[in-house]
Amino acid sequence: MLTYTIRRLVLSIPTLLFISLVIFLLLELAPGDPMAQVPLTVPPDVKELMRESLGLGEPTHVRFGKWLWQFFVVEPMILIDHLFGTALAEGQQRVLSWQFRSPVMDVIVQRMPQTLWVVAMSYVVGILIALPIGIYSAYRQYSVFDQVGTFVTMVGYSVPPFFSGVLVIVIFSVELGWLPSIYDTTLEVVDWDTFKQQILQMVMPVMVLALQTTAQISRFMRASMLDNLNQDYVRTARAKGLSEWAVVMVHVLRNSMIPVVTVIALGVPYIFGGAIITEQIFKVNGLGQLLITAIQANDLPMVQTVTFMIAVLIVLFNIVADVLYGVLDPRIRYD
Repeated sequence: MLTYTIRRLVLSIPTLLFISLVIFLLLELAPGDPMAQVPLTVPPDVKELMRESLGLGEPTHVRFGKWLWQFFVVEPMILIDHLFGTALAEGQQRVLSWQFRSPVMDVIVQRMPQTLWVVAMSYVVGILIALPIGIYSAYRQYSVFDQVGTFVTMVGYSVPPFFSGVLVIVIFSVELGWLPSIYDTTLEVVDWDTFKQQILQMVMPVMVLALQTTAQISRFMRASMLDNLNQDYVRTARAKGLSEWAVVMVHVLRNSMIPVVTVIALGVPYIFGGAIITEQIFKVNGLGQLLITAIQANDLPMVQTVTFMIAVLIVLFNIVADVLYGVLDPRIRYD
């Protein structure tokens, strides 16, 4: 398994390089000019100097090579310098945001905690709710619980975040007044009262994102459980006198988790797509809102970096899914 994991990590390098090239070329061909928002009173020669200062006067392959060097070499050195107090990246040029006039990774690091608070919590909550629902729905197939669960999950899977987000704001914020409709990104958790405020402002965005996660994973969990409950090994385990809990929660659940774990691992990067819309609705100052504002401002370095980081997550969690697949199923051996 270790050999397989190392081999997959090595093979992911050319994949990521190709993805970075595709992203870079697509953004190069996209319409828009970073100088479009400069006031008309600025003379053309000054605009040209501004373009050159942003590196737009260099050929495409030169700018792509510089971006690769800055992202894969300079930024890791910056991290090492921050952790160990070294000076490896002293004097090195970094990827600069055209919109913020500061290093892209510094802006991303500032926005990352807000997104992780919402996205990570929503995914964990969605999984914790989805797994018991899927297990019990399969065990009590066609029961009232199964029928209601099927209806709710289908609704949750069908309703887009931009609709469910506005709906929960109208219900819980406007009508009932229980929860704040705008996420306060300046809030610092220092005591019990600020902790409660943080939890309250997280409830609605987490609810919206967790709804789709719960709907998708619970349906996979139910289908996988139903497929295994009728297998011969289940009848054999019951015939040997094992308790129903041991049969379902030990034997059936472990085999049923194999495809579900794949869905959970592969779903991690895609939940950031839903977070982009959710952050816009609840004014969460995270990576999703950062990407939207960067697109509107034609901030190509920021768009390229954030998009490439999402691509890295997709490749990484594909590897995680394959490794977990082998851990859960002892019949699978990659080495």
